[in-house]
Amino acid sequence: MSEQLADERASAAPTPGQVGGRAVMLIPHRTPDVEETMLPPDYQRILAAVRQAAGPVMARQVGEVLGVDVTVRARLEPLRGRLVRLVDRGWLRKLPDGRFTTRL
Repeated sequence: MSEQLADERASAAPTPGQVGGRAVMLIPHRTPDVEETMLPPDYQRILAAVRQAAGPVMARQVGEVLGVDVTVRARLEPLRGRLVRLVDRGWLRKLPDGRFTTRL
Protein backbone atom coordinates (compact mmCIF):
# COMPACT_ATOMS: atom_id res chain seq x y z
CA MET A 1 0.00 0.00 0.00
CA SER A 2 2.75 2.48 0.89
CA GLU A 3 4.50 1.77 -2.43
CA GLN A 4 1.30 2.56 -4.29
CA LEU A 5 0.91 5.84 -2.39
CA ALA A 6 4.53 6.75 -3.15
CA ASP A 7 3.94 6.04 -6.85
CA GLU A 8 0.79 8.17 -6.84
CA ARG A 9 2.60 11.06 -5.17
CA ALA A 10 5.45 10.83 -7.66
CA SER A 11 3.05 10.87 -10.59
CA ALA A 12 1.17 13.86 -9.13
CA ALA A 13 4.34 15.90 -8.66
CA PRO A 14 4.66 18.87 -11.02
CA THR A 15 6.54 17.92 -14.13
CA PRO A 16 8.74 20.49 -15.77
CA GLY A 17 8.27 21.52 -19.38
CA GLN A 18 11.06 21.93 -21.89
CA VAL A 19 12.26 25.33 -23.07
CA GLY A 20 15.41 25.51 -25.15
CA GLY A 21 16.30 21.97 -24.11
CA ARG A 22 16.17 22.91 -20.41
CA ALA A 23 13.60 21.71 -17.92
CA VAL A 24 11.44 24.54 -16.58
CA MET A 25 8.23 24.58 -14.57
CA LEU A 26 5.32 26.06 -16.46
CA ILE A 27 4.07 27.64 -13.23
CA PRO A 28 7.23 28.70 -11.38
CA HIS A 29 7.44 29.03 -7.63
CA ARG A 30 7.13 32.59 -6.46
CA THR A 31 10.53 33.99 -5.58
CA PRO A 32 11.90 37.55 -5.56
CA ASP A 33 13.50 37.05 -8.97
CA VAL A 34 10.39 35.59 -10.66
CA GLU A 35 8.04 38.15 -12.17
CA GLU A 36 4.30 37.63 -12.53
CA THR A 37 4.77 38.16 -16.28
CA MET A 38 6.61 34.82 -16.39
CA LEU A 39 3.31 33.03 -15.71
CA PRO A 40 1.17 31.81 -18.62
CA PRO A 41 -1.51 34.36 -19.64
CA ASP A 42 -4.38 32.31 -18.15
CA TYR A 43 -2.70 32.36 -14.75
CA GLN A 44 -1.99 36.09 -15.01
CA ARG A 45 -5.72 36.68 -15.61
CA ILE A 46 -6.58 34.54 -12.59
CA LEU A 47 -4.22 36.55 -10.37
CA ALA A 48 -5.69 39.80 -11.69
CA ALA A 49 -9.23 38.58 -10.93
CA VAL A 50 -8.27 37.69 -7.35
CA ARG A 51 -6.51 41.04 -6.89
CA GLN A 52 -9.45 43.11 -8.13
CA ALA A 53 -11.81 41.50 -5.62
CA ALA A 54 -12.58 43.44 -2.47
CA GLY A 55 -11.45 40.51 -0.31
CA PRO A 56 -11.01 36.74 -0.36
CA VAL A 57 -12.93 35.04 -3.19
CA MET A 58 -14.32 31.62 -4.00
CA ALA A 59 -13.41 29.87 -7.25
CA ARG A 60 -16.95 30.57 -8.49
CA GLN A 61 -16.41 34.34 -8.13
CA VAL A 62 -13.12 34.18 -10.03
CA GLY A 63 -14.87 32.19 -12.75
CA GLU A 64 -17.58 34.83 -13.07
CA VAL A 65 -14.96 37.54 -13.57
CA LEU A 66 -13.15 35.42 -16.17
CA GLY A 67 -16.34 34.57 -18.04
CA VAL A 68 -16.39 30.87 -17.14
CA ASP A 69 -19.81 29.17 -17.06
CA VAL A 70 -19.86 28.62 -13.29
CA THR A 71 -23.17 26.76 -13.40
CA VAL A 72 -21.37 23.78 -14.95
CA ARG A 73 -19.14 22.01 -12.43
CA ALA A 74 -16.95 20.58 -15.22
CA ARG A 75 -15.99 24.14 -16.18
CA LEU A 76 -15.35 25.28 -12.63
CA GLU A 77 -13.14 22.43 -11.42
CA PRO A 78 -10.22 23.13 -13.82
CA LEU A 79 -10.24 26.74 -12.60
CA ARG A 80 -10.19 25.55 -8.99
CA GLY A 81 -7.21 23.36 -9.90
CA ARG A 82 -5.36 26.35 -11.34
CA LEU A 83 -6.08 28.37 -8.20
CA VAL A 84 -4.72 25.55 -6.04
CA ARG A 85 -1.63 25.31 -8.26
CA LEU A 86 -1.03 29.03 -7.70
CA VAL A 87 -1.37 28.41 -3.96
CA ASP A 88 1.11 25.52 -4.13
CA ARG A 89 3.64 27.72 -5.93
CA GLY A 90 3.27 30.64 -3.51
CA TRP A 91 1.36 33.10 -5.71
CA LEU A 92 -1.92 32.93 -3.75
CA ARG A 93 -3.13 31.90 -0.28
CA LYS A 94 -6.02 29.55 0.40
CA LEU A 95 -7.95 30.26 3.56
CA PRO A 96 -9.40 27.46 5.71
CA ASP A 97 -12.90 28.22 4.41
CA GLY A 98 -11.81 27.56 0.79
CA ARG A 99 -11.53 31.16 -0.33
CA PHE A 100 -8.47 32.48 -2.16
CA THR A 101 -6.58 35.70 -1.58
CA THR A 102 -3.34 37.30 -2.69
CA ARG A 103 -0.14 36.89 -0.76
CA LEU A 104 1.07 39.93 1.15
